Amino acid sequence: MRLRMTAMLAGVALAALGAVAALAQDKPTMGVVVKIGGIPWFNAMETGIKERGAELGVDAEMIGPTSADPALQVRAIEDLIARGVDVIGVVPNDEAALEPVLQKAMEAGIKVVSHEGPGLQNVNWNFEMASATGFGETHAELLAQKMGGEGEYAVFVGSLTVPLHNAWADAAIAYLAEKYPNMKLIGERYGVAENVDDSRTTALDLMAANPNLKGFLAFGSQGPIGAGRAVEERRAVGSVHVIGPFSPGQGRDLIKSGAISGGFMWNPAEAGRVFVEIGKMLVDGVEIKEGTEIRGLGVVSPDVEGKDIITNNLIPINADTVDELAGMGL
Repeated sequence: MRLRMTAMLAGVALAALGAVAALAQDKPTMGVVVKIGGIPWFNAMETGIKERGAELGVDAEMIGPTSADPALQVRAIEDLIARGVDVIGVVPNDEAALEPVLQKAMEAGIKVVSHEGPGLQNVNWNFEMASATGFGETHAELLAQKMGGEGEYAVFVGSLTVPLHNAWADAAIAYLAEKYPNMKLIGERYGVAENVDDSRTTALDLMAANPNLKGFLAFGSQGPIGAGRAVEERRAVGSVHVIGPFSPGQGRDLIKSGAISGGFMWNPAEAGRVFVEIGKMLVDGVEIKEGTEIRGLGVVSPDVEGKDIITNNLIPINADTVDELAGMGL
């Protein structure tokens, strides 16, 4: 009798394990490859990815390369293809470098979602939480107000191949040239804004070489931090203004001291949640069309031909808002 009971229990245990394994196999899998790991912006995005993944029953993870090298993103996506995930998400460092590997993913039947990649072709959808033109022009106007509409300024981007950073810079530079002709751009643009030390060093060099420099427009979350530190070191708070998107928790002291004059952002944690939301919709075969509501984006008007979903979810970062935003873990 005891042997029979033991066998029965063992059978129940094996059946339970089999059921768990079956559930695990049915759970959609998703990997999101971001520009670089270990910085506050993408740490917040990872939190959002994990939260929404747990909520929707998606096995979702974020992969953050050790540097903003497009080759590392390609390698990470190749690995996800080999693992046979259901969805790949990406925040591209270089759109052209990623097109072949994303094409390979789609040919393997993997759904592809991008963010900050409006020029990508081999995706099901790319989503933005602000239009490129609106984001660039909003920052440009704030810089102009702080500089009094005149003087020299410099522009930082994450790198010269980051598509959206350069689209923001294009829009900002064109806006200032038209609206504020007494503002003069120094150089072209500097691809340092994904690294605090590079941004700080470049800002110090530019201030030393250009005594009339009055502003930095830094697109890339580490750019305002590095430029703000340089402004503090040069004791130029109030005379040199730093504008750009950054993580409030990282830049709180700098904005309170005036070393960073302000900026705008969207919630990177919410972007992480949107990645998983759209990924799950694609796996479930949900059609995204005019009037579809996507949590985190609202009711959308997608550009079906361009594969872009563009919304306006900008949040101002200034001395009045920074504590609340930092308290949200941003």
